[in-house]
Amino acid sequence: MEVLQLPVLGDNYSYLLHDPDSGDTAVIDPGDADAVAETLRRRQWRLTHIFNTHHHSDHTAGNLSLREAFGCDIYAASSEAGRIPGVTRTLVDGQSVSIGSLQIQAMEVPGHTLGHLAYYMQTRIPPLLFCGDTLFSLGCGRLFEGDAHTMWHSLSRLCSLPDETIVYCAHEYTLGNAAFAVQIDPGNKALEAYSHRIRQLRECGMPSVPSMLGDEKACNPFLRADQPAIKAAVDMTEDTEAWEVFARLRQLKDSFRQC
Repeated sequence: MEVLQLPVLGDNYSYLLHDPDSGDTAVIDPGDADAVAETLRRRQWRLTHIFNTHHHSDHTAGNLSLREAFGCDIYAASSEAGRIPGVTRTLVDGQSVSIGSLQIQAMEVPGHTLGHLAYYMQTRIPPLLFCGDTLFSLGCGRLFEGDAHTMWHSLSRLCSLPDETIVYCAHEYTLGNAAFAVQIDPGNKALEAYSHRIRQLRECGMPSVPSMLGDEKACNPFLRADQPAIKAAVDMTEDTEAWEVFARLRQLKDSFRQC
């Protein structure tokens, strides 16, 4: 399986997944139909699947044009199908779709939106996670529809995946997220090293995405809301519920940087 990361719309990423044996090609979150179509033409790939993580237009704007051009199915959560253009197949938690010889599994991770899906490829080594706007490198999505308790549960689900999972999020937000994370968790040496690496990548014009889930578990404050150091950083006691700590972190991040 070949994964092609496609920058679109300023700070979004769409992802093309190509199976060379079958010729199947999927796109995840096509925010810009022209960019996707041009890449397919240049690679001489045929589009067979479209997957949407959620209904926001920067993730779905290319659906109708690409379906008209390629005749492919469009997959999305059953709970968001009425809000996403052109959906032909709906998915629920745990349901899988074949892309060539590999399976991509839908995971319900509400919070950013109520019907948000992530897509997980467990059978690939290492596993791949396409998490949309639920999890960002060193951050997480804003709570547009869900609440903090719901989002913490979704992030905890993602944290249960293996450390070697490669995380493909949908936005290039890592530098801003790193500035906030270091402010919250200044004694975290792993975070310090990770932030330095991200700065070097961005200074060279390279993407900070994808990341490794193990690094996110060690460095991302939103995944560490159950840790004493994070609780202390937001003036909460060790017996405070993790989701309440997460709620405070998200509130602080909203005022720190709007992403």
